[in-house]
Amino acid sequence: MNESDVVVIKSFKHNGHLHRMWLENRRVPDELLHPSHAQEQMVVTVNCRTKIVEAAGSEWFSRSPGVTFFIPGVWYNIVALIENGGVRYYCNVASPPYMYGNVITYIDYDLDLIVTPSGERIVVDQDEYERHRQSYHYSHIVERKVREGLRQLTERADSRLAPFDSEQVLVYYDWWKKRWGDEA
Repeated sequence: MNESDVVVIKSFKHNGHLHRMWLENRRVPDELLHPSHAQEQMVVTVNCRTKIVEAAGSEWFSRSPGVTFFIPGVWYNIVALIENGGVRYYCNVASPPYMYGNVITYIDYDLDLIVTPSGERIVVDQDEYERHRQSYHYSHIVERKVREGLRQLTERADSRLAPFDSEQVLVYYDWWKKRWGDEA
């Protein structure tokens, strides 16, 4: 895969049904990754006003530029949204990413951690997690992985460890703008 390739991100639910797709994301080449991101073998993608397709078929376009960080082996992913008030992090508790060709997939387990530009942390969608935990019959292993993922994610955010660095997020977005900004 090279930097000009478009990456599709597909989110599924535990029952295997498609949840949502982000259709046009550009992968940051490994040689341009920040050393801390390269060390963890992160896959970093950037998009702006990308088409999003919901499971039911409805389509819409993202409003804010997004830089997404997928870390092998961890039960979460992190989306840095570049907004007027600063960078807001929307973090999904999810299965580790799986990549095949130009497609990244993961299972979304509903729990989300939002980190505002001021640093406030908010856990959302706990009711949705509980509802799906029961209806999809999550195993004890999945429940433990989800809880551990949320704990590790929260610790990472609290410690402002990579990729919680707004300056680096903007470096990746600037890379995207120089190559594809006129297409948005």
